[in-house]
Amino acid sequence: MSDCLRLIALDAEDLAIISANLQDSLIKVADMAYLPHSKRFALVAARFDWVAAAEGKNERCRAGLHFERVLRATCTGFDQNAKDACLNLLSVVYTPKDPPAGHVTLTFSGGAALRLDVECLEAQVRDMGPRWTAKTCPAHRLDDAAEPQAG
Repeated sequence: MSDCLRLIALDAEDLAIISANLQDSLIKVADMAYLPHSKRFALVAARFDWVAAAEGKNERCRAGLHFERVLRATCTGFDQNAKDACLNLLSVVYTPKDPPAGHVTLTFSGGAALRLDVECLEAQVRDMGPRWTAKTCPAHRLDDAAEPQAG
């Protein structure tokens, strides 16, 4: 898998690159976990490959994302017990609080969000497994009321 995505983030600029690669990923609530004893938050997503889309191929693949040194995870706009619910990831942003500590915010369509309080930013994303053809290419209208369309 030579086209396998593998990235790490240790600062806000690194995380912006991960965010761009994960935009429009689909994530089931059941595929997210906060492990307080390990200070880790992890998720598995169906990542839309925007690089392949630029070459005319609409593909998705499983991707694992995890954050280390997580002190707390809080969510809004979705039910953590609705394990089959699917969220569409729009962005992942790091906001320094008392450097190197800060917040990582994962923003989803429909007003849902997840906030991680971190000792410092330490994240990694990696593709895991084969690709498949996406039903559609995600599209975004430019007005604020629009919801992204997921494939």
